[in-house]
Amino acid sequence: MRNSEFLLIGSYPPRKCGIATYSQDLINAIEDKYQEGFSLKVCALVKEDSDLNYSSRVAYVLKTWLKEDYASLAQKINLNKQIRLVFLQHEFGLYEGELGDYLLDFLKGIKVPVIVTFHTILSKPDDRRRFLVRQIVNYAARVIVMTNHSAMILRDEYKIELDKLKVIPHGTHLIKPHKPMQGKYRPFFNKKILATFGLISEGKSIETALDALPRIVNHFPEVLYLIIGKTHPEVIKQEGEVYRNFLQQKVIDLGIDKHVLFINKYLSLQILLDYLERVDIYLFTSKDPQQAVSGTLAYAMSTGCPVISTPIPHSLELLDGAGVNFEFEDAEGLADAALGMLSQPDLMQKMFMNALHKISPTAWQNSAIAHIELAKKVLKRETFKTEYRYPEISLDQVKRMSTEFGMLQFSKVAIPDKTSGYTLDDNARALIAVAKNFELNGDFEDLHLINTYLKFILFCQQENGTFLNYVRYNKKFYKKNHDENLEDANGRAIWALGQFLSMQNLISLPLQAKVEEAFQKALPTILDLESPRAISFCIKGLYFHYQFKESAETLALITQLADNLLSKYRGVSSEKWQWYEPYLSYANAVLPEAMLLAGICTKSDLFKNTAKTTFDFLLSLHDQGADFGNF
Repeated sequence: MRNSEFLLIGSYPPRKCGIATYSQDLINAIEDKYQEGFSLKVCALVKEDSDLNYSSRVAYVLKTWLKEDYASLAQKINLNKQIRLVFLQHEFGLYEGELGDYLLDFLKGIKVPVIVTFHTILSKPDDRRRFLVRQIVNYAARVIVMTNHSAMILRDEYKIELDKLKVIPHGTHLIKPHKPMQGKYRPFFNKKILATFGLISEGKSIETALDALPRIVNHFPEVLYLIIGKTHPEVIKQEGEVYRNFLQQKVIDLGIDKHVLFINKYLSLQILLDYLERVDIYLFTSKDPQQAVSGTLAYAMSTGCPVISTPIPHSLELLDGAGVNFEFEDAEGLADAALGMLSQPDLMQKMFMNALHKISPTAWQNSAIAHIELAKKVLKRETFKTEYRYPEISLDQVKRMSTEFGMLQFSKVAIPDKTSGYTLDDNARALIAVAKNFELNGDFEDLHLINTYLKFILFCQQENGTFLNYVRYNKKFYKKNHDENLEDANGRAIWALGQFLSMQNLISLPLQAKVEEAFQKALPTILDLESPRAISFCIKGLYFHYQFKESAETLALITQLADNLLSKYRGVSSEKWQWYEPYLSYANAVLPEAMLLAGICTKSDLFKNTAKTTFDFLLSLHDQGADFGNF
C-alpha cells in the first residue's frame, strides 16, 4: 500500500493572518499525533504582490488572482497519485472572483475528495452568496464548521443536510498552568492586566475598550490595558496606520495613556502565551456579528483568561461560566462587566477554572484526531492506516500530588488541594501506574512513590480485611466511610496488591511477605461483592497474584467471581444488548477484560467467548457514538 498524502489548501506562514496560523497549528498537531500512514503537504494561497519565503512543506502555490490557476492546480493534484485527500480552508476574501467564485473551477476539476472548512458562515445571505456556498458544499465530500451555531445556520438558511457537516471546534494549545509572579512578569508587578491581541484592524473595535477604560481605572487605578499585535498587512496596504493612529490619539484624548500599552509586534506563539498567562481579563471587542469564531478568544481561554466578549457564536457557546458577553460597540456594557469581574476575585477564579475545563476538549491534539478520523470516513478507512505517536510519559503531576503519606485526591488545575484529603481509590491507581512505569523505564525515583502508595493502602486496611476509602489530610478517617458503598475502592485495592506482588523484581522478601499477608487477609471479603466493577477489579488482582504464585485456592476464587459476572450477563443480555448490566456506566472495559483474564487462568472458552462478545458490543457502541454531540 503506497503512502497516502494529504494536501491542505489555505494561507500559510510566513503570511500573517489568522487562517495561516490555524493551518500551521493544525498540521503541526496532526504530525505530532501520528507517526506514519500518511504525509502532509501545503498549497499556499498567495496574493498578487506577495513575495514570501515558504518552507519545504509547501508543495504548491495558488495565485488567487489568476482564474486559470485554479483549474491548473486541480490538474496537478490529479496527476499526483499519492494525494488521496484535500483539506481546503475557506473564508470569503481568501479567493478571487465574485465572492471568491474562482474556487469553483478548482472544485469542478479535482478528482480526489475535498473536505472544506468554513471559517465564517454568514447569516441572512443574499441569493448569490447562498448559491456559492451550496455549490461548494455540493462539491465537498464533507464540510467542517467550528460551532454548532454555524451548523444550524447552514441547515436553516442554506438548506444544507446535517449529515454533510462535522463540527470540529477551533483548536487551542494546552499549556502548563503558570505561577503569576515569576521574573519574566516583573514589568507588570502589582498591575491588573486587560488585553487584546491579534492583527489590528478597524473591525476589532478596540476603541470600544478604550472608551470603557476611564470608568474602569477610576475604580481600579492599577489596571493596564495591553493592545498586542501589528496592524493587519492588508490594512497597511490600503490605508497605512490610520486606525492605529486613531487609537493612539483616543488614548491621549481620554487621558488614559498611563493605562494603555501598545505592543506593535507579531509575537511568536510562546511569547504570546507568556503574555496571556499574565492577563487577568481578555477583551474581545469585534463589532462583526457575522464572525463565527475567533482564534484569539480560544487561545486566551487556553491560558485560563476570563473573557469579556461581544456575542459572536464562538463566545456564546464557550463562555458560559468562563466570562461575560456584552453587546457590540457597547462601552458601558464592557465597563460594567469588567468592574463586576475585577471586584469579585472569587468569581474570576471560578471563571479561570471554567475556562480551562471548557477549552481543554478543543486542544489541537483532539482537533488533529477529529480531522484524521473524518478523513478515514471519507476514504472508507481501508485506503490508509494510521499509527499514533505517543507522548513521553510524565509523572510531574503525580509527584506534585504526592506527599510522604500518599496521593492527594484533588487539585485545582496543577495545584494540589490538601483540603480534599486522600482516597484508597487514587492511591491504588497510583501504585499500579507508577509500578508499571518503573517496569518500563527503570527510574529508581519511582521506588519512593511506590512505597508511599503501598503503605497508604496497608494503612487503610481494617482488622476484618476490608479497606476504608476516605482519609483526611491529618491522617484521620472520614465518617463518610461508613455511609458510602466502598466496594469499588476495595476491589481496586485488591487489584493493586495483586499486581504489585506479580512484579517480583520490585519487592524485597520482607515487603513481599507483608503485602501477601494483606492480600490474603482481604480475600474472604470479596465473595460478598455485588458491584460488577468491584468483582472485575478483584479478578484482575487475583489474575496477577496467580502469575506470582499459582494455587488452587486462587483459581477457585477467580472461577467463582467470573461465574458471578457470567450470571449477571445472562440475566440482562439479549440479541441486541450483549452486556452485564441494563446500562453502561464508568470503567466499562474492565468487565470484559476481567472475563478474558479469568478465561486465560481457567482455560475456559465460555469465559473467553463472553469476554469477546461483550467487548465487541462495547466497541460497536463507541463506533456508533463517534459523531454524537455534534449538534
